Amino acid sequence: MPSRGGRNVRRNMGRLVKEARGRVTERAMTEILITAEGYAARLTPIDTANLINSRYRQVTNTLTGTRGIVGYTADYALYVHEASGKLKGQPRSSVQAFGTSDGRQAFASNAGKFWDPRGEPRFLEKGFEEAKPEIRGILRRNYKL
Repeated sequence: MPSRGGRNVRRNMGRLVKEARGRVTERAMTEILITAEGYAARLTPIDTANLINSRYRQVTNTLTGTRGIVGYTADYALYVHEASGKLKGQPRSSVQAFGTSDGRQAFASNAGKFWDPRGEPRFLEKGFEEAKPEIRGILRRNYKL
């Protein structure tokens, strides 16, 4: 007896695979961002906690694929991230104001030391680097057959 509906099965199977792949990719991307964000949070300098509390993550589906973003909404986040770290370990009270690479003036509180105790320049970038082994595991786990 000949089978019927094979074309419909193939078409529906293709649609189902695309939908599942999209959901799996979105879930994997979210898991990657949460993991890397955790590593970055440990390296984020904390003075008033405004910077670390301004973190966000966003997963969007575009025509070319899924895109994930981790960022900080604090106005000064980019300056802190891109700082050279040359003041690391120095008491904040020794420097009241200092110039940034683009010629602007920046001010620090008098409490503690710069980048103390765990803060690192390029904290977001380093967080993703440190998370690489876990990211590989997340990808393997989510895309295994």
